[in-house]
Amino acid sequence: MRPQDTPADDSELGAFLRARRAALDPRRAGFLDDGRLRRVPGLRREELAQLAHVSVDYIVRLEQGRTRRVSRPVLAALADALHLAPDERGYLFTLADVAPAPATPRPGRPHVDAQLRQLLATMHDIPAMVLNRRMDVLAWNRAATALLTDFDALAAEERNLIRLTFLDDAYRALYADWPRAARECVAVLRMEAGRHPEDSELVALIGELSTRDPDFRTWWADHRVRGPRQLTKTYLHPLAGPLTLDVQQFTVDTQPDQQLVAYTAPADSPTQEGLRFLLRWASTPHPGTDEHPNHRPTAHDVHEPHGTVRAHRD
Repeated sequence: MRPQDTPADDSELGAFLRARRAALDPRRAGFLDDGRLRRVPGLRREELAQLAHVSVDYIVRLEQGRTRRVSRPVLAALADALHLAPDERGYLFTLADVAPAPATPRPGRPHVDAQLRQLLATMHDIPAMVLNRRMDVLAWNRAATALLTDFDALAAEERNLIRLTFLDDAYRALYADWPRAARECVAVLRMEAGRHPEDSELVALIGELSTRDPDFRTWWADHRVRGPRQLTKTYLHPLAGPLTLDVQQFTVDTQPDQQLVAYTAPADSPTQEGLRFLLRWASTPHPGTDEHPNHRPTAHDVHEPHGTVRAHRD
C-alpha cells in the first residue's frame, strides 16, 4: 500500500507549497485581520501571490501539480514570501528541478571500506556506525551495540534507525523525548526523499512507515524538512541511566552516500561516566558467553549487514 503523498508523487511541489502556506501566520507575513472569515489556516492563495508578485492562477497551477517549471527568481520570491528556513528553501529548489532523474541500478549489498571499518573498531570508547541516506545501519562497533541495540540480532531490512525509532518498542523507549527525535527523523527522511525521488527503497520505507504508524503519517503530512546539523540526544538506557550525547556526523569522501556517525560525551560529565560503565559492562563476559574480558577490538570486530558477526573468539 503506497501512502497518498510519497516522493514519487508528481504533486509533491504543490503539496509542499500548500503545507507551508497553511503553516504561516498571516500576521508574520504582514497581513492584519481584515474581518474576513479565513476558511483555511495560514495565508490565502491571493496573499501568497501578492507577496511573490505572481498571479493567483499561477499559484493554483503550482499547488495542483499542473506545472513544475518555475524560474529561480520566482522560487526565491516564493521562499521569501513563505519565510522558509534554509533547509526548506533548499528542498523547494530541489522539488522544482525539472531535469529528469538519472536512471540508477538497483543497489547491491552496501560496501563499507575496510579502512572505515578499521576506524570504527579502534573507536573503543565511542559508539559509532556507518549510515546511508536512508539511515540504514551498514556497519557498527561494539560500543554502538552497547548503547543502542544488538544490530546483528536484527534482519538486514530491520537495521534502519528510522524504522527502529517508529516500529521497535525497545528502541523507542531509549529516547528521553521520543516525539522530538521521531519528528527529526521524519524531517530528515523528507529532505532525502526530495533529493532522491528515484530511490525505490526509500519510497518503500516511507510507504511501510505510513501504513504502520499513525504518528509518522501525521508528521509526514507536515512537509517539514531538515538537513544534517549538530544534534544532542538524551537516551534513557536501562543499565546506564540517562545519557546525553552529542551526535557527530561526518561525510565519507570515498562513498558520498555514506556518513560516519559517532556519539560523544562532554569530558568529566555524568554521561561520560555512565558511558564508561556501560562499555565496561558490555566487555565483561557473562554466563553463557565465551568472550575474553581483555579482548581488544580489531577491524574484525566491526559488524557488517550480511548476518554474520566477524569477531575474534578465544
